[in-house]
Amino acid sequence: MADRLSRIYGTEEDKVNCPFYFKIGACRHGDRCTRLHNKPLCSQTILMPHMYENPAVALAMFEGTKVPEKAIREAIRHFEDFFEEVWLELSNYGELLELSVCDNMGDHLIGNIYAKFASEEEAELAARSLNGRYYSGRVITTEFSPVTDFKEARCRQYDEGNCDRGGYCNFMHLKHISRSFKKSLQHQMYYEHPEYKKKRATRLKDEAKARKALEYSSPRKASPEYKRQSSAERRAMIDSWNRKEGR
Repeated sequence: MADRLSRIYGTEEDKVNCPFYFKIGACRHGDRCTRLHNKPLCSQTILMPHMYENPAVALAMFEGTKVPEKAIREAIRHFEDFFEEVWLELSNYGELLELSVCDNMGDHLIGNIYAKFASEEEAELAARSLNGRYYSGRVITTEFSPVTDFKEARCRQYDEGNCDRGGYCNFMHLKHISRSFKKSLQHQMYYEHPEYKKKRATRLKDEAKARKALEYSSPRKASPEYKRQSSAERRAMIDSWNRKEGR
């Protein structure tokens, strides 16, 4: 519990802004929350609330009902078919970096889909294009989400298989998708949209340059005369400081 609270509030509790909304992109109190939900005007991530509907067998498993192996396999195929269909549709609007589907049962998280794109412009195009359309007879709504780091949003205990709050946990319980299956969808996306691969190479190159510039932004490092001290030199310098201070 302490680990959960520290992830939400940090060392100092925010009395104004809702930490759950900032980290999870959703809050169980909704509009009744006493703290502010600062919804971004634009983001790399879009949220499609309650878009995924679990089949009856998945709900039965959640309630602890024993389900035949064949039914479990069918539920897995159902989700993989859904995931593939949504991934390929979303990738028509831009390079899709992440697609996450919540397995939570709480009203504010159930069936939520988070899609993170390579740029805010691509996310905006996807949000505009999908909003108001229908999927499986249900209208799709889209909104920009503050969540861009899913490592902070997801429940670590659930990933380790021991979340004591179950489906009503307020951190994301993300439905599992195999790495190989996701990789095959990425390959298909880059095959159908080769321009994304070129943009990705440029983006990674720019990010590497930015990291390098940041690394050498220190005045001492920028100077050609700067040379990193050895361990022995550092110890000698500390000894000299201690002698000067009379320690």
